[in-house]
Amino acid sequence: MPPSAASFGRCAIRPGPVFWRCIISSSNASDEPVGTVSVPQAAARGTLEPRRWTLHGLNNGTIFRMTVAGVRWLPKAASYGIGDSGTWLASRLMPATRAAIGDNLRAVFPEDSRAALERRARRTLQAYARDTIDFVRALSLDDECATALFDPPPEYRQRFNQLLAQGRGVILVMGHYGNWEIGSVLMSRVLHLPLTIVGMAEASPDVNRLRREIRDRLGVDTIEVRQSLHTALEIRRRLSDNGIVAMLMDRHLGRDRVQVTLLGRPAWFVRTPALMGYLSGAPLVPCFIQRTESHPAFSVFLGDPIVVAIDRPRDEAIQRAAQQFADQLTARIRRHPEYWYQFYRYWDAQQDSYEGLG
Repeated sequence: MPPSAASFGRCAIRPGPVFWRCIISSSNASDEPVGTVSVPQAAARGTLEPRRWTLHGLNNGTIFRMTVAGVRWLPKAASYGIGDSGTWLASRLMPATRAAIGDNLRAVFPEDSRAALERRARRTLQAYARDTIDFVRALSLDDECATALFDPPPEYRQRFNQLLAQGRGVILVMGHYGNWEIGSVLMSRVLHLPLTIVGMAEASPDVNRLRREIRDRLGVDTIEVRQSLHTALEIRRRLSDNGIVAMLMDRHLGRDRVQVTLLGRPAWFVRTPALMGYLSGAPLVPCFIQRTESHPAFSVFLGDPIVVAIDRPRDEAIQRAAQQFADQLTARIRRHPEYWYQFYRYWDAQQDSYEGLG
């Protein structure tokens, strides 16, 4: 391998069509006014609904291709160095985003000063950039090298097999914590398990196409919510086929929401995962993937499976299941708050019915 080629240790990265899904400046940040939409509840308070991060002008295929080209060919240390410099610059040029992250973290560090919280925000931005770099680099690894990135205990595969043996499928639930994106690499290249990802379509058709190319390349299926009246039926079909369906749960979408307590504060989570668990009998399995500073690069944590009770009223059963996930997410955030990636004022957003932060 030429000295300039990128690698994960001894593992060369194969060139190929890859896509950097999230970059700091085009993520769910709060500095740009583009796409900000007022809503009746917010208007009464003189505030604005958090905008859709996918409407940001930098979130387009050209930017993604340019970014990925650099990450793919540069050595890991150089990519990290550029990422660290970029996030330092972003933290200086995006004060609203820096302040928003700090405000979110006040739930974990109520006694911290504003300056201390914003220092924590800079560490969060740096961790996010490195997670993104690692995700992009992992896409082109072969199975052996991808396996070396993770440290899932051997019993994890056995746990999935035991859950799938029930014949109801599995609903993998995650939050915007750690490197949830790299979970598709873990499932397809390491555990060799079928996976369907349920998520919002990108605002940019070009970006949406690139995202599908990546998932197709990994052998991962995609269901885009709100693109069809049959979305719920498609999810049920995957579960009926004893598949694994992955959903992010810690942001609500309009009326698709259930109230929980997160970090001691009220929050709305998306209701669909728990509803699907109630209707199908599939267990909800929390999954958290976070970076380490040593080898292997990522630790994988499977939480306690959550079974949505069918001997209770439906809404009560759904709320209890959602709260169980919120409790497990709370525990992870308290241990490593720098891996909680919410780049808008998360707590303020709980007061509105917003549509675009999926």
